[in-house]
Amino acid sequence: MAEFPVFELHTLALFMAAALALNVTPGPDMLFCFASGVGRGPKAGIAASLGVAVGAMVHTVAAALGLAGLLLASPALFEIVRWAGAAYLAWLAWKSFRAPALSADMAGGVTAPLGRIFLRGVVTNILNPKVALFFLAFLPQFIDSAQGSVALQALVLGTLMNLSGTLVNAAVGMSGGGLGRLLLRHPVAARVQNWVVGTIFLGLAARLAVLSRN
Repeated sequence: MAEFPVFELHTLALFMAAALALNVTPGPDMLFCFASGVGRGPKAGIAASLGVAVGAMVHTVAAALGLAGLLLASPALFEIVRWAGAAYLAWLAWKSFRAPALSADMAGGVTAPLGRIFLRGVVTNILNPKVALFFLAFLPQFIDSAQGSVALQALVLGTLMNLSGTLVNAAVGMSGGGLGRLLLRHPVAARVQNWVVGTIFLGLAARLAVLSRN
């Protein structure tokens, strides 16, 4: 049984500082949580962040086991996952464009299908191959083979980074929910809210469609 890795304090501090800086940088996951919060309330924003966290853990485990390397070695696999993710986000955008305006009693997220939003977060994150490539590129910088199992070190570091990201995304999702309630007090918000959310999803789909493997 592999021993739990012991990281040097300065290495761990540097890693957490870098992880926090990356997590607070706006990206697809953060925008997804914000859009979910705006569309369905603070609880939905939290559900989205937890879904993203589960997806990120899948990538963490994959990176730890070396599976993410397949995406670097196989351009065809990268393209399949990339276009599947882009198509899924475009479908979410289409549903948002066609959805009726939220009513005031939905602003708090009480009637929202939180389980579905959670699953959307999981799928959205898993189907973004750039996340897997990021973990594969970022984690090894802080791993020392002399300190024990490389896979276990990657798993621990990835989990710490994921916890940091989840806290950030949850905060963003909750703030999005508060914004949603505020906008619902104005008549024009009921007509444009779904279009704003749909536009965010469509932008994420476009971003994923044009990204490269480098």
